[in-house]
Amino acid sequence: MNNTVELLGHYGSDEVHALSAWTSTSRDLDEQKKERIPALLKILAENGHETPFEKSSLHFPVNVDQATHIHLLKHRIGVSVNGESARYKELKEDKMYLPDDWDGIEITDKYVKQEYGLDRWDSMIHMFSTMSNNLYHQCLADLTPVLGRKRAKESARFFKTMNSQITMDIMFNFRSFNHFYNLRASDHAQVEVRDVANQMLGLVKRIEGNPFEHTLKAFKLT
Repeated sequence: MNNTVELLGHYGSDEVHALSAWTSTSRDLDEQKKERIPALLKILAENGHETPFEKSSLHFPVNVDQATHIHLLKHRIGVSVNGESARYKELKEDKMYLPDDWDGIEITDKYVKQEYGLDRWDSMIHMFSTMSNNLYHQCLADLTPVLGRKRAKESARFFKTMNSQITMDIMFNFRSFNHFYNLRASDHAQVEVRDVANQMLGLVKRIEGNPFEHTLKAFKLT
């Protein structure tokens, strides 16, 4: 299953960002002042005056592998994150991420091939992930009567692999979204989190009415 992103909701716009910046002068807004918004946002972004961009919100539910989950948690600024937790429930839906770029790559070690009866790495990760999920459920069932349901749930998840997927709930303001995007859409970022970042940006660009048109341009996200 691929990692997926939705845009659940949003608040704010270019106008909201501009009005925040004009708080210290005058928030009165006429047509002439509206025409100044693109230039104002550009100046703010270029000069690092970014607090007005915190007055918006972008709300994304995502379904991602555990490695990407870690990337979403690290180095974040002003990001609200909540995630599906195997401490509180059994992960009954065995979701797994399978990297497309592994397709057809041969296993060269003859002993590994003989041991598992497979000759490609894409087949191996699918088999290994399926086995891991089966062990998770069986271990949970056997640990529960001995250790109790709580300890069983939190420790049986050690069988879950890094490509096991969970659902996360993420909310950015535009300032934090720009920081995240520049960090995680970089060529130096892992492919999976880069894909998530680009999916998010695509959804923001496609919001009906394009309310963040000039903010996107100001941050060079177009």
